Amino acid sequence: MEYLPNILFTLALIFGIGFFIKNVKKLTRNINLGKDVDVSDHKPQRWKNMLRIALGQTKMVVRPIAGLLHIIVYAGFLIINIEVLEIILDGILGTHRIFAPMGAVYDFLIGSFEILAVLVIVSVVIFWIRRNTIKLQRFIKPEMEGWPKKDGNMILYIETVLMCLFLTMNAADFQLQQLDAPHYVKAGAFPVSQYIAGLFQDFSISNLILIERSAWWIHILGILAFLNYLYYSKHLHIILAFPNTFYGKLKPQGQFNNLEAVTNEVKLMMDPSADPYAAPADDAPEPEKFGASDVMDLSWVQLMNAYTCTECGRCTSECPANQTGKKLSPRKIMMDTRDRLEEVGKIMDANKGEFVSDGKQLLDDYITKEELWACTTCNACVEACPVSIDPLSIIVEMRRYLVMEQSAAPTELNNMMSNIENNGAPWPYNQMDRLNWVNE
Repeated sequence: MEYLPNILFTLALIFGIGFFIKNVKKLTRNINLGKDVDVSDHKPQRWKNMLRIALGQTKMVVRPIAGLLHIIVYAGFLIINIEVLEIILDGILGTHRIFAPMGAVYDFLIGSFEILAVLVIVSVVIFWIRRNTIKLQRFIKPEMEGWPKKDGNMILYIETVLMCLFLTMNAADFQLQQLDAPHYVKAGAFPVSQYIAGLFQDFSISNLILIERSAWWIHILGILAFLNYLYYSKHLHIILAFPNTFYGKLKPQGQFNNLEAVTNEVKLMMDPSADPYAAPADDAPEPEKFGASDVMDLSWVQLMNAYTCTECGRCTSECPANQTGKKLSPRKIMMDTRDRLEEVGKIMDANKGEFVSDGKQLLDDYITKEELWACTTCNACVEACPVSIDPLSIIVEMRRYLVMEQSAAPTELNNMMSNIENNGAPWPYNQMDRLNWVNE
């Protein structure tokens, strides 16, 4: 019976991490459904972007209040994980405060954790007020109704509970240290929990141990549950923000990529030795699809973008189309892409890894033509995103499909393209008359 807690803890740890790895594999499979794209260039610049944007949070502080609060929560997540490491080692080995021999360094760490925990609680409360009381405009858009709103609040509740459990655990531990309880070595500085410990001053040692152990178990099991909740939550960006910023777009914002199939066709047209009437070879592959109508037509980087979306709404709040009342919301574009990708993944799970058409696609079933054509391609959404997500690239690919596969461009664009084809310019003037304006 002496080793039963260690065995139970180890089993819980194995199950929690195992389930997380299973979800990571599913996530990787779904992202790899996208087309391959070469993003191995300019590695020094990519590392710099990752360190600056993902680790350094430089784009978060563009909005100073939200940015500062997010940095506090982010720092809490990173630094308090040192305390989680100690809990894991204690749980496996049956020790208590295994890092206590570090002496003054350990005291400093525990004290820092406690102050940071309080700051995290304050930040989370302010975030909750911004979402639910003040109701900032970007948090009450149509796409945020239902699960997205519940998910955002759920994360805030979980973070608050975890920090309160941490402080409660330390407060009971501090009181046990003062009572010279066996196994509770005197270690750590408790600048916050020493005041909470006053609530326990009349408790017996057995009751204090019950409180400390209960808070300890619920805290670590809550962290394991939170780890596995990430896959189902917008907080997956905690993990994906780093690779997403590393593989982010490096080209100038106004530069679009060329379709390889179109480039090859143009080269063939310009080749004087090519036979324009030659039939395709018998073993020639199927002509490549222009643009994207479903998630499998997008690149794996774009699909990773969709999973990385934090649903913060900065892109939508900067979008001029959305500001003028049009249906387009760059955030919804990313959320719809992720939802469709998840649906495709579930179909594959149900069919032993094979995708069986469900008669649906990203275009029309999730994202409407009206949304796509409302975009002004101004890149405001790309510039605003704090983790280098590119909603515009998905919009452009779906527009390409509409124009090049379905000839479904708006009348204004069709007229412009006809004028370019016939007159060499977007205006409906004969080429001979195009310079008449100089004589006016």
